[in-house]
Amino acid sequence: MAEHGAHITTASVVDDQPSIFEVVAQDSLMSAVRPALQHVVKVLAESNPAHFGFFWRWFDEIFTLLDLLLQQHYLSKTSASFSENFYGLKRIVMGDQHKLQRLASAGLPKKQFMKSVMFLVLLPYLKVKLEKLVSSLREEDEYSIHPPSSRWKRFYRAFLAAYPFVNMAWEGWFLVQQLRYILGKVQHHSPLLRLAGVRLGRLTVQDIQALEHKPAEASMMQLPAGSIGEKIKSALKKAIGGVALSLSTGLSVGVFFLQFLEWWYSSENQETVKTLTALPTPPPPVHLDYNSDSPLLPKMKTVCPLCRKNRVNDTVLATSGYVFCYRCVFNYVRSHQACPITGYPTEVQHLIKLYSPEN
Repeated sequence: MAEHGAHITTASVVDDQPSIFEVVAQDSLMSAVRPALQHVVKVLAESNPAHFGFFWRWFDEIFTLLDLLLQQHYLSKTSASFSENFYGLKRIVMGDQHKLQRLASAGLPKKQFMKSVMFLVLLPYLKVKLEKLVSSLREEDEYSIHPPSSRWKRFYRAFLAAYPFVNMAWEGWFLVQQLRYILGKVQHHSPLLRLAGVRLGRLTVQDIQALEHKPAEASMMQLPAGSIGEKIKSALKKAIGGVALSLSTGLSVGVFFLQFLEWWYSSENQETVKTLTALPTPPPPVHLDYNSDSPLLPKMKTVCPLCRKNRVNDTVLATSGYVFCYRCVFNYVRSHQACPITGYPTEVQHLIKLYSPEN
C-alpha cells in the first residue's frame, strides 16, 4: 500500500507542468504592477513636487529595492517569485536527484537562488535603464542636442541603428521558447528559467501543508539571541521579513485593484472616461497673457525667451503655453523641472514640437 501511495505521489509531481496560460498570466502580473505604481507616483509628484518629486526621480531604484526584498522573501520561503506563488507555482531545480522530495517551503539552493534574484530583479532594471537611454539618445539625435564628436559619431549612430534589431532578437527568443513550450518540446517557457537552472511546477498538497505550518513552527522554535550581534542580526531579519510580508500582502490585495486600473485606462474605456470626467474648458489665466513689459519676455514674439535669438525648432511648453527653441527649453526643463517663465513644475514630456504651415 505504501509503495502504491508513493507511486501516485511521484506521478503527480512529474506531471505538474503548468499550462501556457498559467505561466503567461504570472509573467504579466509583475509587468503590470510596475506601470500601475509608476502612474500613482507620477500623480503624487505632479500634485506635490516638493514632497513626492524624489520618489518620481528615483522611481526605478526604489521599485528595484522593494522588488528585491519581495522576491528574496518569496524565493527563500516558497521557492517561487511573488507572481509564481500567487498562481500556485514553484521553482523546481533541474538535475536534482532529490527534487521529487524537496518541498517548496525549503527554499531554493544558493546557486539557483542567486540566479533567480538576478534574472527577476537586476535584469529588468537594466532593461528599463537601457530603454530610457536609447529614447533619450534618439531625442537628442533628432533635434541635434549635444551632437557627438566625430570620434564617437560612428559608434553612436551604430548603437541607435542596431538596438531595434537586438531588441527584436531578444523578444523573438522568448517567443520561440514559448512556442516550443506549447508543443511540449521543452520544460521552460522562458530562457531565463533555463539559465537559472530551474523549471516551474504546480504546488502539491504537501507543499501547501508545509507552507501553512512553517510560520507556526518558526515562531515555536525561535530561541532568544545571546550576544548583541545576534540580537541585531535577528532584528534586521525580522525587519526585512516584515517589510517583505507587508509588500506581499499589499500587492496580493492590490492585484484586484490593478485589474480595475487596467480596465479604467484601457483604450476601449477611454471614451466613457472622457464623457464622465469632461469639464468645460476654463478661460486662460490673466497672468499668462503676453506682456511686453516683462523682463523675461523679448519684445518680438519670434525670439526665444531663453537665448534671445530667433527661435529654431519651435517648441511649446504645454504647462504654460510659451514657445522656445527646442534645445533651450529641453536643457532648461531637464535641469530645473520647471517653466522658465512661470515657474510651474513641468517635465520633458510636456514639450510639444510645433510645425509651421510651410513645413
